[in-house]
Amino acid sequence: MSLDLVMNHATFRKAWRFEAFAEACAAAGMTRVSIWGDEVDRIGLKAAAQSLRDAGLTAFGYNRAGPFLAATPDERAEKLTATRAEIEKAAELGADHILVFPGGVAPHQKGLGGIRRQLADTLVPLLEHARSCGVSLALEPLHPMLAGDRSPLCTLAEANALCDELGNGIGIVVDTYHVWWDPAVEQQIELAGARGRILGFHVNDWLVPTSHLLTDRGMMGDGIIDLAHLWARVCEAGYLGPVEVEIFSEDWWAQDPDMVLQTALRRCRDIFAGREGGSQ
Repeated sequence: MSLDLVMNHATFRKAWRFEAFAEACAAAGMTRVSIWGDEVDRIGLKAAAQSLRDAGLTAFGYNRAGPFLAATPDERAEKLTATRAEIEKAAELGADHILVFPGGVAPHQKGLGGIRRQLADTLVPLLEHARSCGVSLALEPLHPMLAGDRSPLCTLAEANALCDELGNGIGIVVDTYHVWWDPAVEQQIELAGARGRILGFHVNDWLVPTSHLLTDRGMMGDGIIDLAHLWARVCEAGYLGPVEVEIFSEDWWAQDPDMVLQTALRRCRDIFAGREGGSQ
């Protein structure tokens, strides 16, 4: 059985535009890719869909729904309209799921309590819209160091609780970069799997030292995350989907993209191949 791999365009986006990315992934034998709305907007929805068809690819993840947290009702309404439009694009492109990106604390706000409640409240109409469009919302907890400017959702426990509250049509993406540190990660992966809500598994690595929280992710195997262990846990929890490579890295963005792709493929096969799940 071959390892089922998905490349996220973020890993190559400074070197390959949408069309080149799709062609390279298809040439490497992949059947699905994860894409970004700004790249879709650059070439247009119809052209993006045609590019995927020409390459024999389908969309796995679509980035992103949000940001939609806001300090005023008018700003919130404007952001909700834009987020609904992204959900519609994801559905039109046949994406399996769309990543939820709430946004951070507004200027002059203090603490996270208010925006956590706003997140839960705002997800209600967004989820209703996603259900009507036929695409799943994917909650992706981010590292706590990003809580101030990117998302108040920081743990799998919080994501599981939101899914319990909101019902069907919403699930969780486990990104190793963001959850590896959590002492409850195994328990929460097991819970998410038992309830059939693991939608994706993103891989990269945590470098020591790390020079930038957003753009210094490591290639798999270069850091301290026990990736094989986390993969085993999501597989044991019932996840049957692919391993998705998503590396935000100024270092890797500066390298030859073909070399980056081949390195990622080789590392993933070394770390994940031969284990349960993620095969086709």
